[in-house]
Amino acid sequence: MSALHVLLVDDEPLALRRLETLFGDIDDVEVVGTASTGDEAEARIATLRPDLVMLDISMPQKSGIRVAADLVADPRPEIIFVTAFEQYAPDAFEVDAADYLLKPVRFDRLRQAVERARRRRAMRDAVDRIASAPLVETREEAIWVQVASGNLRLPIAQIEWVEAARDYVLLHTSTRSYIHRISMTALEQLFDPQQLMRVHRSTFIRPALVKAVQRLGKGLIALEMEDGAIVQVGPSYVRAVLDRLGLS
Repeated sequence: MSALHVLLVDDEPLALRRLETLFGDIDDVEVVGTASTGDEAEARIATLRPDLVMLDISMPQKSGIRVAADLVADPRPEIIFVTAFEQYAPDAFEVDAADYLLKPVRFDRLRQAVERARRRRAMRDAVDRIASAPLVETREEAIWVQVASGNLRLPIAQIEWVEAARDYVLLHTSTRSYIHRISMTALEQLFDPQQLMRVHRSTFIRPALVKAVQRLGKGLIALEMEDGAIVQVGPSYVRAVLDRLGLS
């Protein structure tokens, strides 16, 4: 477990020394600095980037509540307020404090508050990691198609090209073709475009199985597939197809 970096903020030197002494008996924490005013606290937070700030409320220049409310550090440190006055508690939790300790600080309450702050920090880090992770798009690996004996699970990897046939599609493999009731739009959502590319409003092909490209004039092309089929490419798809085949 990495040490929790702590900044102590209090305008009373005696209170700072007491906190430093108490933190000396808590595992996996490191006091990285101190401050005695609100403005100084903001400067130290910006430069030291602590994980946790022990923040007095009544201080010269700017109160601890105001310091916490104005924090722009990213990631934002956890805040534990330390004060002699109970009446500030509602304001403290309005700025999302991890805890609120009354002076004189008891060691057991301090340790409890630090552990709460550590858990909050760990949860926030986990959420940030999840939020920043790239989305992994999952796709179906097969399509259930009807055959004479019932239903067959057809692996998409076996489909070489697809053509629309009114309300149905023909799924062509190297051994046979299957008729299946599904829209081309639904297939486009189902297929990985890196594997099965749409080349016409009524056709998908597997680029790796294109054997030849026929130039038809006026910018039009057709594709000869490995199985000998000739597939017309729609005018609006020509540029993307040529780019994909490395012929642009």
